[in-house]
Amino acid sequence: MPYTKQQRGNVLMSVKNISSAILGVGVDDTTIDLFESQYPVPTGVSYNSYIIRDEKTAILDTVDVRATEEWMANVTEALAGEKPAYLVVHHMEPDHGANVARLAALYPEMQVVGNAKTFQYMEQFFGPEAIAKERRVVVKDGESLSLGAHTLTFVFAPMVHWPEVMVSYESTEKVLFSADGFGRFGAVAKFDEKADWASEARRYYLNIVGKYGPQVQALLKKAAALDIATICPLHGPVLTGDLSKYLNYYDLWSSYRAEEPEKILVASASIHGHTRAAAHTLADKLRAKGAKVVEIDLTRVDVSYAVTEAFRCGKTVLACATYDGFLFPPMENLLTHLKTKAFQSRTIALMENGTWAPMAAKLMRAELEGMKNITVCDTVVILRSASNPAAEAQMDALAEELLAK
Repeated sequence: MPYTKQQRGNVLMSVKNISSAILGVGVDDTTIDLFESQYPVPTGVSYNSYIIRDEKTAILDTVDVRATEEWMANVTEALAGEKPAYLVVHHMEPDHGANVARLAALYPEMQVVGNAKTFQYMEQFFGPEAIAKERRVVVKDGESLSLGAHTLTFVFAPMVHWPEVMVSYESTEKVLFSADGFGRFGAVAKFDEKADWASEARRYYLNIVGKYGPQVQALLKKAAALDIATICPLHGPVLTGDLSKYLNYYDLWSSYRAEEPEKILVASASIHGHTRAAAHTLADKLRAKGAKVVEIDLTRVDVSYAVTEAFRCGKTVLACATYDGFLFPPMENLLTHLKTKAFQSRTIALMENGTWAPMAAKLMRAELEGMKNITVCDTVVILRSASNPAAEAQMDALAEELLAK
């Protein structure tokens, strides 16, 4: 079957040969602005779905309700008149499982494959009668399903990043269908093969899966025993060639190690600009001493990018104004997200501002105490409205301390 591509409305359709038997029938959503109603996706997102054509043809996962009609057209084209024997459900999150009941109704003889937890969630989304019990193939960890020339072996991956998640390994073509693992923000059609895969894969992983490092490590150990030539995720491009770089990234991210241990993030939350200006002065002082620094204005940049840089860097400066006796909300938002994602094993420096009764440093320190293996610098930069020579002297001392860590 040739590669085909067409546009319907604002969603890009494509049926793509991954091999002679394995077809990609996913859909690019190029107009969605927020993935999971919170993460900006300026180049869209893909909802990937696959078909294995064999003696018993299997469809692997469905797509988000935003792309139902386009996906159904892809499935119809790829099946070319055949009726599928199985629908394999790796992950029941609605961006992948929204069309399970619809597909089951369309093909009443098709069996649906999942684990016990999969069907529990299926009933919660669609009701207990949507998939009759006699149509359910309930698999256990390590069990296999023969399609003919192809065989799928199921590997459970709980909490990567939902409890029911499983991946499957097709041994004939050495393909890992990895569910949300190895996913990436961005429409596949807009992904340049020469581009940096890691940029949006990093932001995707750290914000969506990042909390579950131990569970990802467990999955990587299982994957190490498999001879994998291709990784087919539920978001982003199919991965081929030298897979070690992707596996190495996941090992790094899931172990909570800094990707750039000496790089420093300076994140500021400023009401009228004075805290931001002081943070920039500190950043310049650090650069003058040879440090690699990235600055983020939390009032202007989405928190998902700040979370990504905080994990990527070994050291972070948090500069925040006091607001009604509490933290200015953009900083509070960052700290909440970092805590949620199990941020740990980093060095943190603090800068606070308050025209009267500054509280930001105390409150930030309290938030950091709830995180694992966080080292907070002794020196704190204290601003009273705006920077002054005394504050700059504190910046100099903080820069020395931070670089010595």
